[in-house]
Amino acid sequence: MVLFAHFLAAVSRIVHLVLTIYIWIIIFRAILSWVHIPSLYTVSVILYRLTEPVLSPFRRVVPPYKLGGIDISPILVILVIMFLDSFVVDSLSVYAQHLMGRPSYQF
Repeated sequence: MVLFAHFLAAVSRIVHLVLTIYIWIIIFRAILSWVHIPSLYTVSVILYRLTEPVLSPFRRVVPPYKLGGIDISPILVILVIMFLDSFVVDSLSVYAQHLMGRPSYQF
């Protein structure tokens, strides 16, 4: 059981890291959409391909033209990612601690 607990703890840390990196990718994409730097065109294309599958469903729900041209989909995606990070990752971590016999109470 201890091996499974350590596995869950490692998975929770990796998922937290991946979600944090994805938040930063979304932030960099938003910044690059405000300024056009020709030398960073390939970077912006890569960021677009990484983030567009996640951002486009949110744009369908809240289209930018209804908000005066302001695209709030990156903000919504970041909030969803933060919720997932708080809920899923913390739950995995607490469960792993419980399996290891170290109860951790987070409130």
